Amino acid sequence: MTIELLDRDIAFGAEQSPSRAPARTDVLGRIGSLETRLARNPREVDAAQALRYRVFVEEMQAQLPPEAMRRARDVDSFDDICDHLLVVDTALDGDPEDQIVGTYRLLRQDVAINHGGFYSACEFDIDPLLARHPDKRFMELGRSCVLPHYRTKRTVELLWQGNWAYALKHNIHAMFGCASFPGVRPEEHALALSFLHHTVCAKGDWAASAKSDLFCEMDLMPAEAINPKRALMSMPPLVKGYLRLGAMVGHGAVVDQAFNTTDVLVILPIEAISGRYINYYGADAGRFAS
Repeated sequence: MTIELLDRDIAFGAEQSPSRAPARTDVLGRIGSLETRLARNPREVDAAQALRYRVFVEEMQAQLPPEAMRRARDVDSFDDICDHLLVVDTALDGDPEDQIVGTYRLLRQDVAINHGGFYSACEFDIDPLLARHPDKRFMELGRSCVLPHYRTKRTVELLWQGNWAYALKHNIHAMFGCASFPGVRPEEHALALSFLHHTVCAKGDWAASAKSDLFCEMDLMPAEAINPKRALMSMPPLVKGYLRLGAMVGHGAVVDQAFNTTDVLVILPIEAISGRYINYYGADAGRFAS
């Protein structure tokens, strides 16, 4: 499950003081005092899990397993095999783990294959999609969240900067993952889900579907009844961000009772990313890198 990034990506910030090692050669982007980079140690991963708990449980009313609720951490077995992308506000007091304001979880296909598969496979039948592209490297995006005060364009840009830089580094050909609508009643999002179904449903080699036992229909309104502007306005920021980049969605939604969301599968081939965004972030992910 991926709560609507509450959409924001990539930020870069102030110089690191000599007391804060290591040197910031691993910073993927900066905007003002914001930086995006991967978690450097278990303390920062723990802080990202605590941030996810604040957003998913305290704000979005998710129900996690008892041990996770006791620890006040959103944690699962995938955390150990994923890279954790962070947005850090270097202007905040405290250690680096106290400065984390946003996070994204990244899982490369080669790592997933060696550790039992992708998280999205719990909800969506992605094996046929992967099998149709044996020459391509996939990356799963998940667990995106940002603290309320930082849900701004700058933070979203930094998260995307980090995703883009990471994808380039690892020669990724396509990204995918679950994106979420709030609540467990798909009909409450009939306009948005129907718009996605009629306009950007993945077909052919990129087609994928919700698992049959979890499948919820997205075709809830006829195409002629949909006002595209209103449909876009009704969508979570993360979903709109994916669409601007050129993403498609899978066939069918899935209700995630534990996280109190309705999930769709987003599929974003690198070759489909709009040229204006490649130019904005830089073909080498250099736009915010200094």
